[in-house]
Amino acid sequence: MIVLAVRKAVKKEPKPVPTIPFRVLDAPQLRDDYYCSVLAYCRTSRTLAVGLSNKVYLWSEAFGVQYPRIEETARRSSYVTSLSFSSAEGGHSILAMGRNSGHVSLWSLFDEGTRFESQQPNAVACLAFKPVTTRRMSAKFGTTVSTEELLVGDELGNMYYYAVEWVDNLKVDIHGWHGAMTLLAKITVHSQQICGLAWSHEGDYFATGANDNACCLFVVKDILGPSQTPRRRSQTRRRPLQSLPTSHGLPEVLSSEASQRRFSSIPSHSNDTTETSAISLAERTVSNPFIFRAIPGRNGILNIGEGRQKHKWMHSAAIKAVAFCPWQPGLLATGGGSNDRAIHFYHTFSGACLATINVQAQVTSLIWSTSRHEIAATFGYAQPEHPYRIAVFSWPECRQVVAIPWANEMRALHAIAYPGGPSEKGKKSREGEAWWSRTNEEGCIVVACSDESVKFHEVWTGRKKSMGAGAGLLGGSDILESLEGFDKEDKMVIR
Repeated sequence: MIVLAVRKAVKKEPKPVPTIPFRVLDAPQLRDDYYCSVLAYCRTSRTLAVGLSNKVYLWSEAFGVQYPRIEETARRSSYVTSLSFSSAEGGHSILAMGRNSGHVSLWSLFDEGTRFESQQPNAVACLAFKPVTTRRMSAKFGTTVSTEELLVGDELGNMYYYAVEWVDNLKVDIHGWHGAMTLLAKITVHSQQICGLAWSHEGDYFATGANDNACCLFVVKDILGPSQTPRRRSQTRRRPLQSLPTSHGLPEVLSSEASQRRFSSIPSHSNDTTETSAISLAERTVSNPFIFRAIPGRNGILNIGEGRQKHKWMHSAAIKAVAFCPWQPGLLATGGGSNDRAIHFYHTFSGACLATINVQAQVTSLIWSTSRHEIAATFGYAQPEHPYRIAVFSWPECRQVVAIPWANEMRALHAIAYPGGPSEKGKKSREGEAWWSRTNEEGCIVVACSDESVKFHEVWTGRKKSMGAGAGLLGGSDILESLEGFDKEDKMVIR
């Protein structure tokens, strides 16, 4: 008689998320400042940029630390406040650098020097590139081209909306023209410093957080109108939006030739913030051919004021952490500062608040998972009963699934997603290759810390979960879920 042994399948439990980082980079002179966002990652070039005092350093798996010697006339008395890379779709690897002196520099990792520099009227607080390109009319060739779009927020609450036409080096050699950085709109909705900027993943919306305790949601087409279909100037209607009438108080933009010159050649700006007219970057002044001036009547700059936002949500403190959900376009998360100490979830269509998680700490960053219904948060100043600096919450349950404590009173100042992780034994550590199970699907997060270091943390739990749209993703509201097209089974739906 043969007896067959039956083995019961044993479900393998996922390893717990490590509480210590798998990589730490030394970051001397990293500013211990809640309002600075000095990390940016370029997926095109697989490069991490870190702002340390008045300089920007690059780090990659392949080449380690690099210091691009750009802007050597750079502002020793200023410091970097914000960094952002252009879209992976555009493929240009443009790094935008904002400074407290009001300078915005645009430089590609494929170039040797800065191509565009803008002198803002006030200190730059934060900036953010749109994650996708936009088709617009070329400033030179009369055809539609793919442009990058950049938001710049300053310390007085103003925002500037730029379109950047970036010409590759081959066309620069042929035409002798480096492209254009065109100011499309000035947005004056906030009354205090802009702390956070975030784009939706399709680029249709952007959200702003500020020191006036307000978070505003904007619809791009409602502000600028359709950009994909070129229209003749006589067909362009500006009302009800106002075109700015004079040429005083807006940024000046320098070409790449001027980037090699000293900044003392830039005329100083008045603190008067009177709106100005359009800037056509194809036009240069006679007195200084390197400085682009405002040309009245050319592609009038829009002045976007209070009431043009789709929604405005008030908090109890400044809002730096703002994040759109990648797998549910109607979901936005915000994190409040020291007097708010909570994560809020909003429905972008209706403006309804779906949920609030009281975290007893200043929220400095929010990062949605792309393969799980989870969101990671980093924390700054915290209550004594909150010893954690990184936590992950499930959605829509709002249940804490990961908590990573830090020693002493270190703060997490800012964090971004990073598509890498610790390598498996015997395998080289490079992006896109084999990683441990929890990082080979979407990577980890990189955190700028108050102890002058940059830490790489694994945060996501277990294996990838089903990401199909379904009921419960909008806080369990039948009405909101039906608006988004979710139909619950075995329930009557009234149309």
